[in-house]
Amino acid sequence: MRRLLCAAALMGLSAAAMADIAVIVNPGQSQVPSDEMISRLFLGKQKGLVPFNLAEGQGARDEFNSKLLGKNSAQLKAYWSKLIFTGGGTPPAELADTAAMKAKVATDVNAIGYIPADAVDASVKVIKTF
Repeated sequence: MRRLLCAAALMGLSAAAMADIAVIVNPGQSQVPSDEMISRLFLGKQKGLVPFNLAEGQGARDEFNSKLLGKNSAQLKAYWSKLIFTGGGTPPAELADTAAMKAKVATDVNAIGYIPADAVDASVKVIKTF
C-alpha cells in the first residue's frame, strides 16, 4: 500500500512539473505562425515577430525548449555559442518571469513569447498550447 501511495504521489509531481505551455502574442497581432515558424523564430532562422525567452531556470523555458524546439538547455547553449562566435545571430532576449513576459507581449505588437498556460489572461493572445 505504501509503495502504491508513493508511486501515485510521484506521478502527481511529474504531471505538475509538465504543465501546459502557451505560446503568446499581442492581442492586436493578426499573424498566427505555424509550429515550424515559431521554432525558426526562436532559433534565429527567421525574421518577423521578435521572440522573447523566459530566464534560465524557469520550468516553462525548459518545457518550451524541449517540446517545441526539440533541444535541451545544453544543446541550445552550444547552438547559440556557435552562432554568436561566427556572427550568425544572437539568442532571444530574456525576461525574468511570467509577469514580465506577459507585460512585454501585451505592449509590443511584434513580440512572441511563452508562459505556463494557467497564467494566461486577456492581456495576451494564445496562438498555441502544448
